[in-house]
Amino acid sequence: MAAGHGLFYPVLGFASCMVFIYMSFGGDVKVKLNFNKAPKLDFVKRNGTQFVVNGKPFFINGWNSYWLMDHAVDEYTRYRVGSMLQAGSKMGLTVCRTWAFNDGTYNALQISPGVFNERVLQALDYVIAEARQHGIRLLLSLVNNLQAYGGKTQYVKWAWEEGIGLSASNDSFFFDPSIRDYFKHYIKTILTRKNTISGIRYKDDPTIFAWEIINEPRCVTDASGDTLQDWLEEMSAFVKSIDKHHLVTVGLEGFYGPKSPKRLTVNPEEWASRLGADFIRNSQIPNIDFASVHIYPDQWFKKFTFEDKLKYLSKWMLSHIEDGDKELMKPVMFTEFGLSNLNKDFEPSQRDRFYRTIYDIIYKSAKKGGAGAGALIWQYLVEGMEEYNDDFGMVPWERPSLYSLVVRQSCRLARFEGVTQQQGSLKALCKQRQ
Repeated sequence: MAAGHGLFYPVLGFASCMVFIYMSFGGDVKVKLNFNKAPKLDFVKRNGTQFVVNGKPFFINGWNSYWLMDHAVDEYTRYRVGSMLQAGSKMGLTVCRTWAFNDGTYNALQISPGVFNERVLQALDYVIAEARQHGIRLLLSLVNNLQAYGGKTQYVKWAWEEGIGLSASNDSFFFDPSIRDYFKHYIKTILTRKNTISGIRYKDDPTIFAWEIINEPRCVTDASGDTLQDWLEEMSAFVKSIDKHHLVTVGLEGFYGPKSPKRLTVNPEEWASRLGADFIRNSQIPNIDFASVHIYPDQWFKKFTFEDKLKYLSKWMLSHIEDGDKELMKPVMFTEFGLSNLNKDFEPSQRDRFYRTIYDIIYKSAKKGGAGAGALIWQYLVEGMEEYNDDFGMVPWERPSLYSLVVRQSCRLARFEGVTQQQGSLKALCKQRQ
């Protein structure tokens, strides 16, 4: 018996130690093992007005889920990230646009200038690794022009609190040298980050489709556009000095500036040319690889009927695709589009027509090898996320007709590519529809 007890206690101690290790690290270990089986992806490049992967055309059908990193922070919400990416993959979607920022707010990634929350950085690691697991590429946005998740307002506040800010104006984000340095430090930290799950630095990870410098930039204190143009030239060059692999876009809404003839014929109204942004001028910057445009006619025209909005939608898209083909010689990607359910005349069937119009324009451009490179729905969620929803969001499988329309577009675009998305499930999905 003595000998038996002598063996028992070491075994018990070893077993207890293993349980502790499993409880502490088991989840992470399992994640790492799973992601070792992730599908191979290649970098997306640009060839003239088209995206290419391994030399073959790559047209994008995708969506926005801005909330992925935020929900990856806590274990009890993390499952939503995988559920959403898996759902996108099953629909044949290839790119998801999401925030790679959270400045100074709850679950902040950047707590103060140059001070980062490692727990939230690891949440971003998880989002990128999980996306690769499902064959989805990410368009990562680096800062918000709006106040949500901190944005440029938070950067200005930090500089003001430290007593080094030149102005309390939110637009000093674009011209204050100290704030520019804050943002450059942020860019460098994100781009050079080594993913704790995959072991790949972000700048070397083909899971990332492209970097978006800022969501919906406006600099209303300088309607000439010079301030924003100077900032975009500097920041795009800085990104490219660190990252030689990835594409870069601005994050524009698509409004034409004060010197553009289209300000009078295509912009919603005169106000759109006085926001300090200029679609043509900003997109012509050499380090900007493709143009970005948003589509929200119901936000721009409060008195338009739905039929009027559809007509304007076509005019808006065709104008920007023409710019890509003839003036920019770059792809044009519609990185947000949506139809509000708060419109007085809203009916769910209107979204079907709205989406179909967008998809048909992209398809026709792709068919003739044009600059219309793809479109991203704003926005998709999973069940139980009402507090993250807005008047555009939806759970994709809750409206079968719209779900079918999205899948149809994925399959139509895939025919031009030879399924370069490297999603084996997409080929099977499209065969079922034939």
